[in-house]
This record gives sequence, structure tokens and C-alpha cells, in this order.
Amino acid sequence: MAPRILLARHGQTAWSLSGKHTGRTDVPLLEEGRRGAKLLGERLHRAPFDGLPGVEVRTSPLARARETCELAGFGERASTWDTLMEWDYGAYEGMTPAEIQAIRPGWLIWRDGVPEGESLSEVSARADEVVAWARAADRDVLVFAHGHILRSIGARWLGLPLDFAARIRLNPTSLSVLGWAYGEPAIESWNDRGHLTV
Repeated sequence: MAPRILLARHGQTAWSLSGKHTGRTDVPLLEEGRRGAKLLGERLHRAPFDGLPGVEVRTSPLARARETCELAGFGERASTWDTLMEWDYGAYEGMTPAEIQAIRPGWLIWRDGVPEGESLSEVSARADEVVAWARAADRDVLVFAHGHILRSIGARWLGLPLDFAARIRLNPTSLSVLGWAYGEPAIESWNDRGHLTV
């Protein structure tokens, strides 16, 4: 079988709960986020995943992703990878979309980018690096990271421009699987949070 990439978004933080753009600021998980990470881990250790034996695991070095990885039971198997860090939001770090709209009406990150931060082409290049790594593997891979970079990986896995990511929402502690259909890159599941309803 062709390799798949499993995407785990980190658990809830105070900033993700309030909608603040959380790029490189190292915001800790809330208790809700820690609970969700444990539930995600329990899911990945049950059928059909069965603990993902042999799967290579990588995580963003930021604490909210690393802790999610550890609480899910994959910390000892994971290596940190700077490529999985969240978008550097520059001057918009810590701001909500409403606050940004107040100073820049009509703004859309996937089209307009951010001042003093990473460009769209830089984010797209990082997503392409993750996609290339996953496709070169001889087995499935699992990554723990952040909303915007994971959405970017989703768009680029499909061979679509970065702005497609605006159309694929991703919630905290969700699980998504990118795979194949009829030999073409496909989304197997997206933004799945069934484990949180336990």
C-alpha cells in the first residue's frame, strides 16, 4: 500500500479557544486539551490503528504539539521537526481575525499573508517538504502539529494551491488521514473528533 500521513492537531489552548493566531508563541495546553490528547492516544492505540506499530512519528517542537504527542503515547517514538512549526504570523501574532479585520478589512490569511512573518510561498514550501517526506516513506507516518500548517499540508498533498486550505477547517485535537484513491492523492478523513465524544 502507498504510504499515508496521519495528521494530529494539538489540543486546546487558551489562545486557540479565543481564536488568537498562535504561531511561535509557546502557549501551554488547557486541561481540556490534555484530556483530548489522551483520548486521541487511546483511539490511536485501538483498532484499526492498534498503536501504529512501525510508523515514524514527528512533532513540532512547540510545547502544545509535543505535549499532545506525549499524552497520546507517542513521545518516546517521536522526533521533533522544525518544518512542522506553525505559520509565523509576524505582526498578527496573538490577534484574533476580528482584530485583524478592524485594521485590514477583507483580510484573508490564505490570500493576503501576514506582515513581518512568513510568506505564503514559504509556508507552501514547508508543507511540500512534509508531503515529500511522507511520500518517500515505506510506511505510514504520523505528525503532531498546528492548524494552519496541517491545513497547508492537506492542500499540498492534493496538489492544490495553498489557498485551498481556507476551505478545510481543522479543530484542536482532531485526527485527519491523507491517503490515496485510484492512485491519486486523496483525503481519507478530515477533522475527525469522534474520540472527544467519549
